[in-house]
Amino acid sequence: MSELIEALTAVAEPRPPGAGRSTTSDLSIDEILLLHAAGWEPVALVFGVSCWSIPWGSLGTWQGQVGEVREATEAFRGAFEEASYQLRRETDRLGGFGVVGVEIELRMRAQHVDLALTGTAVRSLGANPAATNFQSDLSARDFVLLLRAGWVPLDLVAGASFVIAPRRSARQWAAQQGRNVELTNLTQALYHAREVAMEQMQAGARRLEAAGVVNVKLHEGPLGYSHRVVQFVALGTAVRLGEEGHQHIEPTMVVSLDEQVRLFEATSLRTPGTKRG
Repeated sequence: MSELIEALTAVAEPRPPGAGRSTTSDLSIDEILLLHAAGWEPVALVFGVSCWSIPWGSLGTWQGQVGEVREATEAFRGAFEEASYQLRRETDRLGGFGVVGVEIELRMRAQHVDLALTGTAVRSLGANPAATNFQSDLSARDFVLLLRAGWVPLDLVAGASFVIAPRRSARQWAAQQGRNVELTNLTQALYHAREVAMEQMQAGARRLEAAGVVNVKLHEGPLGYSHRVVQFVALGTAVRLGEEGHQHIEPTMVVSLDEQVRLFEATSLRTPGTKRG
């Protein structure tokens, strides 16, 4: 029992860079080497999970015009903020300066929202890095490129909207049978959800005083258990120009070493019957 407690204590205690502690990450080998070349290193995989309830009947029948299910939208916002907080707290506990490669896993149920954030905590090997206390869905490669260009990631920003499309009337249903026509109720619902979700994400970037949002990922379409409920979720990384301003990056040539060499005979390029000179 004492050995187990010592092991858990050793894992929980943050270690300074170069302390010899092993790391676990979902980064590829070239991403890890690129991080080290830029003066950063991976710390560990970090997670943030949160489940929020949706009031009973909120995703039920919606009569009349296209309408947003505010209870579901608020549940997503609460779950995202809590999962993000858990992710940041675990990063701080491990001595990380930020998180890269964050992936979102979202499951919408009839009565609750399940949201999980997973990424790799990283830290700088030097002192006073430009990027600190950040969360980003940028890959390690894009993160290094962003830093070299003089920009810094600030935080993850997200927006979501869930809209119920009204049912078609019996007359509309009968008139559309056997014809290729637009289902305007679903089209309007998707447009409405998109506008609300994008505005929420942009509002989050404005609160951070960011210059913009990059690497935006979109999740859209009907929910699995109800084709009339349309979801639109947007997630990206808010960025801002660093104190030193924009840095121009000189392009470098990269030659891949793992491409299969295709050999061919020069004679195969000749048309049949052509005589050699």
